[in-house]
Amino acid sequence: MRIGRGLFAALAALLPLPAAAQTAASSTTSKTDAPLGVPAGYAQVWADEFDRPGAPDPKKWAYDTSRNKEGWYNEELQYYAADRPENVRVENGHLILEARKERLADKPDFGGQEFASGKLVTKGLGDWKYGYIEVRAKLACGRGIWPAIWMLASDGKAGWPAMGEIDIMEHVGWDPGRVHATVHTKAYNHVAKTQKGADATVPDACTAFHNYQLDWNEDRILIGIDGHAHMRFDNDHKGDPATWPFASPQYLILNVAVGGWGGQKGIDDAAFPSKMEVDYVRVWQKR
Repeated sequence: MRIGRGLFAALAALLPLPAAAQTAASSTTSKTDAPLGVPAGYAQVWADEFDRPGAPDPKKWAYDTSRNKEGWYNEELQYYAADRPENVRVENGHLILEARKERLADKPDFGGQEFASGKLVTKGLGDWKYGYIEVRAKLACGRGIWPAIWMLASDGKAGWPAMGEIDIMEHVGWDPGRVHATVHTKAYNHVAKTQKGADATVPDACTAFHNYQLDWNEDRILIGIDGHAHMRFDNDHKGDPATWPFASPQYLILNVAVGGWGGQKGIDDAAFPSKMEVDYVRVWQKR
């Protein structure tokens, strides 16, 4: 996911955090074709199996509602609700992030949004420098819907895109069955039209669970689905954070946005409610 171009131009030096960055069709390809799995010598260090019904585990997840009042980046149209089971809940062993067409005008941080949804982050609760991350999910669908599984630097002082962003999965509802993976850095980002990304075809992404996977080490980033990498980004080992800012911890983000990239071809009201279901999140690191 990304911040809007106009806003970026005006405020780039001031922005501590973006929304998840868009993988535009013009992205510089980093396509690969390789097997993907937990590397030898790695051990699981963090997981959520979503076995306890109710609200998400507060020791692992926090709600991100930080821009509800002023509006979210990318011309997104959703209000991200906190402690509201209609939008975020655990049921039947799955985390549910559900976008709904409804105005939550009674909320003190309401910004006039016509849609409500959910966004969870591990910021301040869990972050990792290098590792293997797997999120098993069934995606939200429908024109106007934009689910994402992504990561940002825990220390966001450099601002976006210099701090680095890893998009493990993005899916736009008007292009069902195509899943995008991208990295954004100061040198490679959507504003400069130099972001590094690739996509994969997953015809049943909205009706079946798939494993969305990241293998990140000091030499390269691999992103894939169901044990098969489709995107690779290599560290040039020049010591330049403009090209490789991925030598510091990042935290995980799960959200279902409305509008933005997902709304480029309009919003189908009949698509709501639309939910992303997450079976588990697991993280491994080198022993």
